[in-house]
Amino acid sequence: MKPKEIKEAGIPSGKPLRWVQMSLGEASKSGMKKDQIYDRLCQIAKWPSQFVDDPIFGAVARSILEDASVPAFVERAEPAAYRQWGTDLDEQSLQQMRNACRLPVAVAGALMPDAHVGYGLPIGGVLATHNAVIPYAVGVDIACRMKLTITDIPVKELDTQKLHLIHVLEEQTRFGVGANFKKPHDHDAMDEDWSVSPVTHRFKEKARNQLGTSGSGNHFVEYGVFRLNQADLGLQPGEYVAILSHSGSRGTGAEVAAHYSQLAKDLHPELPPELKNLAWLDLDSAEGQEYWAAMNLMGDYAAANHAVIHRELVKALKAKILLQVENHHNFAWKEEHGGRTLIVHRKGATPAGQGVLGIIPGSMASPAYLVRGRGQPDSLMSASHGAGRAMSRTVATRSFRWKDVRHLLDEAGVTLVSAGIDENPKVYKDIREVMRAQEDLVEIVAQFDPKIVKMAPEGEKAED
Repeated sequence: MKPKEIKEAGIPSGKPLRWVQMSLGEASKSGMKKDQIYDRLCQIAKWPSQFVDDPIFGAVARSILEDASVPAFVERAEPAAYRQWGTDLDEQSLQQMRNACRLPVAVAGALMPDAHVGYGLPIGGVLATHNAVIPYAVGVDIACRMKLTITDIPVKELDTQKLHLIHVLEEQTRFGVGANFKKPHDHDAMDEDWSVSPVTHRFKEKARNQLGTSGSGNHFVEYGVFRLNQADLGLQPGEYVAILSHSGSRGTGAEVAAHYSQLAKDLHPELPPELKNLAWLDLDSAEGQEYWAAMNLMGDYAAANHAVIHRELVKALKAKILLQVENHHNFAWKEEHGGRTLIVHRKGATPAGQGVLGIIPGSMASPAYLVRGRGQPDSLMSASHGAGRAMSRTVATRSFRWKDVRHLLDEAGVTLVSAGIDENPKVYKDIREVMRAQEDLVEIVAQFDPKIVKMAPEGEKAED
């Protein structure tokens, strides 16, 4: 029996039709003729509840009833408005943003100039919702963040003490999937209530062992030159040695993301395929409150990760801290916008409220910038979180070898301790162009030029 004939009997496409196809052989073995099968299917299509126990076509009847119980998806009458920064964004990212604005919980959006494709919401996407949180609009690496520490180390020591600086970096940091310390570090974040979610409760000890480590992908720890052109932030103009790090909530954050993303999908079976990764949790629900608590705990944990990395490096270097700045860029915040309390998701986007400090990195061979937000309402007070990828990891791994790009590191005076070829400078957009595209979002306070860079070794599976 052909699919067209099955549909003519009234059987819907999807699971019911597939169940019919899988049951046809059994029906033939039982002695049913084609016309008898057709008549039975017509009856099942009309009165599925009467055939749920049918020995041959019961699964067909049950799947029809299951489909009937799923509410229809009702999107916004008009998509929520969003504004775009940057002109070289790919069509897939734009479509993902348009899709997000169709959600009934969507209120407003913004797309940053470093945007590229992600799960559900594009990376570099900002989405404000009403009373709802979208796990995949927060991101897989919950609370991925930046931290900058300005030290009193003389700049000349980046050359004269290079081997010592690298040794300390190798001794005090760990990178990669599953990276941990045999002797766990201490931090107050481990004394918080980890029973807010069954996931955080189950993975607390893993989190403890991974405290002070970095993941793979685009996570890094760097030494570099911090250049301040005019007195600001309690510092005099000049050049300083600084430590810059980028990482998030490690394996536990990924487990939280996976669990609640699937839970949100299960709670919203009505979503069409292109919107399934934008499934949300109502903040009035137990599930929504549980995720919100787990997300905030992962925010504290990610901050603790950076605190430990910087603490241990500074201590081993016997340096003094002059200034520290940090910010999340995979998170959701409750904020006031246009007189309403909204949930603002910044997936790969930096908070840029009026006067708010943030860090926007480039690549291993290009500058990072310490910025001060201008509080642009149309961007939901956000800015980019970096330069943004110009190509996928798969394409990058296929296209480059280190001999092709080593000259870029040499020209920038960068010593690379370890990294995957999919993180080489050519896989990123030009950070200077990205910064020019968002001059109305942030002002540049200072520049950081990387000089000694450590990332996960070649061959590590990316988890950013």
